[in-house]
Amino acid sequence: MSQIRKEDIKQEVFDLYDDYAHDRIDRRNFMQNLSAYAVGGVTLASLMSFLMPDYQGAIQIPANDARLKSEYITYDSPKGGKRIKGLLSKPDGATGKLGGVIVVHENRGLNPHIEDVGRRAALAGFLSLAPDALTPLGGYPGTDDQGREMQSKRDKTEMQEDFIAAYEYLKNHKDCNGKIGVVGFCYGGGIANMMAVRVPDLAAAVPFYGGQPATEDVPKIKAPLLIHYAALDTRVNEGWPAYEKALKENKKEYTAYIYPDVNHGFHNDTTPRYDKPAAELAWKRTIDFFTDKLKG
Repeated sequence: MSQIRKEDIKQEVFDLYDDYAHDRIDRRNFMQNLSAYAVGGVTLASLMSFLMPDYQGAIQIPANDARLKSEYITYDSPKGGKRIKGLLSKPDGATGKLGGVIVVHENRGLNPHIEDVGRRAALAGFLSLAPDALTPLGGYPGTDDQGREMQSKRDKTEMQEDFIAAYEYLKNHKDCNGKIGVVGFCYGGGIANMMAVRVPDLAAAVPFYGGQPATEDVPKIKAPLLIHYAALDTRVNEGWPAYEKALKENKKEYTAYIYPDVNHGFHNDTTPRYDKPAAELAWKRTIDFFTDKLKG
């Protein structure tokens, strides 16, 4: 691992990585622009290594954690005419029915980090399901670059239906109490907002730095919302004032937090955009919210 320190990196580098991670520039242009910051003994290779995710080194809850029962399942996505793979996790030895939590990945499929987040949700006392929208194309391919390319090839409407089908799967699961929440990150944050619009019986939605729904769709929202934004994420935050105005005008139940001095992706502990204090606070708020809305 490079010895580059996060505090020595200019904000423009994180903005550049954000453009790359969201397909606004390709890898060649990313590296070409990034090379301008490879100065003072910092090589382009070390800078690239510093910015890329470290999945294995950052896992908090290993796949074989004895406190959990985790397995890959598949469920029907009828409108897409396919079956979708997902990681289903619950606390080992749990008695009674549990609230369900759908964990929605970013724009690159079900990578090890999102599987880890799914297990964290289960360890907090929920039945969690982390679907892989790349299943029809063979599933998460092992690298984010390939995952982003694959996900860009999927029909957006069909992917939405795949996550709505995850709701139906969890709601009807024998271990679920029928109360379902959703938490999503980046692309997944947008899906969380979409599900709040599309699923009338959704019990809770937690979008992390997710794209907002159209203001004309806000009246359809029934689920309470817990919304997390990063203060430095000007791209996504541009849509917040109009969204908040519509939520207020339609008297929707929501709480929003904008975490100061953090970047888009601050909850993802596999990259240097991670901010430990903000991530831990946002996750505690998320679990407290789900505990209030999904249990009992």
